[in-house]
Amino acid sequence: MSQRLLAFAIALLAVPAAHAADHSWADKSLSPDRRADLVQAELTQDEKFQLIRSYFGKEQNGNHPLPGTLGSAGYVPAIPRLGLPALQESDAGLGVVSPGIQKVGSTSLPAGIGVAASFDPQVAFVGGAMIGGQARHKGYNVLLAGGINLVRDPRNGRNFEYAGEDPLLAGVMAGNAIRGVQSAKVISTIKHYAINALETGRNTLSADIDPVALRESDLLAFEIAIGVGDPGSVMCSYNRINATYACENPWLLNDVLKGDWGYKGFVMSDWGGVHGAATSVMAGLDQESAGEVFDKEVFFDKPLRAALAANQVPQSRIDDMVHRILRSMFAHGVVDEPVGAAKIDFNADAKVSQHAAEAGAVLLRNEGDLLPLSRSLKSVAVIGAHADKGVIAGGGSSTVTDVDGDAVPGLAPLAWPGPQMFHPSAPLKAIAKRARKVAYADGVDVAAAAKLAAASDVAVVFVTQWTAESFDRPDMVLSDNQDALVAAVAKANPHTVVVLENGGAVKMPWLGDVGAVLEAWYPGSRGGEAIARLLYGEVAPSGRLPMSWPKDENQLPRPTIEGAGLGSTAKPADRVDYNIEGADVGYRWFQRKNLTPLFPFGYGLTYTHFDYADFKVAVDAAGKLMASVKVTNSGKREGADVPQVYATLPGTSSTRRLVGWTKISLKPGESRRVEIAADPRLLARWDDKKHGWHVAAGNYHLQLGRSAIDFAAEATVALPESTPKSP
Repeated sequence: MSQRLLAFAIALLAVPAAHAADHSWADKSLSPDRRADLVQAELTQDEKFQLIRSYFGKEQNGNHPLPGTLGSAGYVPAIPRLGLPALQESDAGLGVVSPGIQKVGSTSLPAGIGVAASFDPQVAFVGGAMIGGQARHKGYNVLLAGGINLVRDPRNGRNFEYAGEDPLLAGVMAGNAIRGVQSAKVISTIKHYAINALETGRNTLSADIDPVALRESDLLAFEIAIGVGDPGSVMCSYNRINATYACENPWLLNDVLKGDWGYKGFVMSDWGGVHGAATSVMAGLDQESAGEVFDKEVFFDKPLRAALAANQVPQSRIDDMVHRILRSMFAHGVVDEPVGAAKIDFNADAKVSQHAAEAGAVLLRNEGDLLPLSRSLKSVAVIGAHADKGVIAGGGSSTVTDVDGDAVPGLAPLAWPGPQMFHPSAPLKAIAKRARKVAYADGVDVAAAAKLAAASDVAVVFVTQWTAESFDRPDMVLSDNQDALVAAVAKANPHTVVVLENGGAVKMPWLGDVGAVLEAWYPGSRGGEAIARLLYGEVAPSGRLPMSWPKDENQLPRPTIEGAGLGSTAKPADRVDYNIEGADVGYRWFQRKNLTPLFPFGYGLTYTHFDYADFKVAVDAAGKLMASVKVTNSGKREGADVPQVYATLPGTSSTRRLVGWTKISLKPGESRRVEIAADPRLLARWDDKKHGWHVAAGNYHLQLGRSAIDFAAEATVALPESTPKSP
């Protein structure tokens, strides 16, 4: 950093902040747009340029952070003379990553895909609010949260951060998480816009897809989430889309986001996602993120000033960029309610994480009602995956350092995207509280683990699959000989339970030999306790799969990912053809190709049984399609169910799509009638000629499902032609 810049930063921090009442924009009765206009009228050109770029707040590659930063992923200095606070940005997909004012760890939610598996928007909202609250008390007012890229390939290294394969589910769940974050009066992003579906070659890869198919899949997820959550910022992705970089793609940013959807917030780049000044600015990018470290140069400084002088960029565009940033600061409380150090109730926040882990865990198999385990069992063997120490977390920028640190330090890779970390919530300790006798084997010695299993009433085998930002797995095989471990334990003891801690689908060659399988995802800060409660029936599993679970890679649209694998030296693909599946992502691909997955989207078992009766479909007075069904808990335990409604549109080539769902908890013998509203955009196709959603006149086939392939009832309803708007 230059001496001039350092002196400027120090001087800036030394100036006392102006009192809010001294300014006309302090009037909270004014709209965020009006307040932004009033501030903007007082800004100098240098101050405007200060707002449209952030600085990296950490020591890296010789970078020396500006004074005032809190180890932020991005830092925009304050403008004290106008009372504008600094923007302190932290990665926060699952929890607040940066240490903040207190310089302590944070609470981690379960993986985003695990939260999505809850099928419960309130779980997502409360989790987001927890993260937003911790951020506020740590001194951060912008969170790089809201991950929503659809799961197009189970090997994608960042699937664990996202919300599954279905645009409605992903949009609703991510939107509510964003809404929760912003309830704490901090700004949330939504990311990564758009179709950033692979990590391999992500900085250059072109995601090639027909624009209509993109509208009906990945962009629909963003549209729904933005409508639900109103994020203050959208983060554009690294990849190209049909050969044009996302952060300089005018169709994506100007036409769709700001034009069709009327988005009023600002677009920030991903870290290293800017490739030019005028091209990015005129395409709709509003803020460059940490360009001094991650981009080839700081494009939103000298190059942009030169483009402005050469009339390649009008001053009105600079003013629009500034306006959007200021508007979000006012709209989401960043100016009116400044963040600052305050006590964090980590115990209460850990309970939020634990509840999310319990709500999102998916029971995949339970032969002979092996689960829940009885406390009367004489002996339990706990095997593998550092279950004596903690539960694994995914890797990369979303990795949260727990308040109590890393339970298993020193695991490779130590460099980016590592280190591989474990939250210090040991399943062994939690199980030991409930079992009469427990013994542990680390699983490295397979024969020793099998011997322990044979001598125990039940064996609980923990397996992990670490995935992370910046690479994709080349296959769906469990690493580190874990398949052999499970097979040996299952052979030694037919009462074997497998607990998966992972970010997505893996092959299960041993599935038919084990008694039960519980998908716990990356279960977060209180994961060990959550798993034990689920295993012992203190809470019944109620999660449903937010992604289809293929039998193997040959069922995927692209069986091979060129260049995949951590440390791979193979050349990544320059382009990926997503037109193979188009909008038929996940379960729609399986239906189109007449394939049967290992487990379908929406699938999940529990410890009781639910009956459906009297399924009805009707159009209400407002023209909205409504389904209703009577749900009865016919089992002996309290539990939660997720009735799902799928629609097949008129036309021979249409695949079914989820149009609505609800989650309902019932006591044994209890019945309740529930209503499920269909999102009109899922009953429509995008009409590019008319530039809008179009519901065709005709008969629509509605199916009440326990999953995307298991249906309990069906109905047909005739709908007139219409052009639905966003709800």
